[in-house]
Amino acid sequence: NPDSSIAICTLSSIDLLKKISNSELLNQFSIAGRLLSENKGIDSIIKYLNQNKKVKTVIVCGKEVWGHKAGHSLFKLYENGIDDHGRIVNSISPDPFLTTTKSEINYFQNEINLVNLINETNIETIKKYVN
Repeated sequence: NPDSSIAICTLSSIDLLKKISNSELLNQFSIAGRLLSENKGIDSIIKYLNQNKKVKTVIVCGKEVWGHKAGHSLFKLYENGIDDHGRIVNSISPDPFLTTTKSEINYFQNEINLVNLINETNIETIKKYVN
């Protein structure tokens, strides 16, 4: 839905993404997808949000990405930004280096509401955060 102000990220949960895609809930989102890496994946989300200014909320749900901790890094980016080398401050992920600019990240930090439902896979619980 190009008029929606909500995006949803199901982290590593493909089954949850399929459930959302096959439900009326999909019509509530600008975009729905997974996040598997703490670098290119996060870069893609930040660029999408900067290019699609209607989106104001990102719901992060589903199972965390084992090893990469991509959801953790997305929230650390939101809280702390990056250092002068592009590293997400306080991330415990193995390779949390981004190519997005500090101004793109500032937009993400200041204009986006990030909803932490990491490890939540119940579609009925997630629905409560939509609207």
